[in-house]
Amino acid sequence: MFGRREPVPFAFVAEADRFRSNVAPPPRERASAGQLAGRWLLGLTLVAGLVGSLVLGTPAMSTAPSGTETGQSQATDGR
Repeated sequence: MFGRREPVPFAFVAEADRFRSNVAPPPRERASAGQLAGRWLLGLTLVAGLVGSLVLGTPAMSTAPSGTETGQSQATDGR
């Protein structure tokens, strides 16, 4: 049940590596204008999203101190 004890010829595997077909595959279909426009639009949307997240996220990750005081110190000054 664990395996066969008789030899199994694997010559057909070696022949399959050397086999070359004389039948050429059909040519690929060219993308239509709508498909090309859709691909460009998708790519442009992805790039715009990445640039937008970079533009909006850069100030949030900035460690430079801001010139304004905190809300708590302004509340104590008003009393």
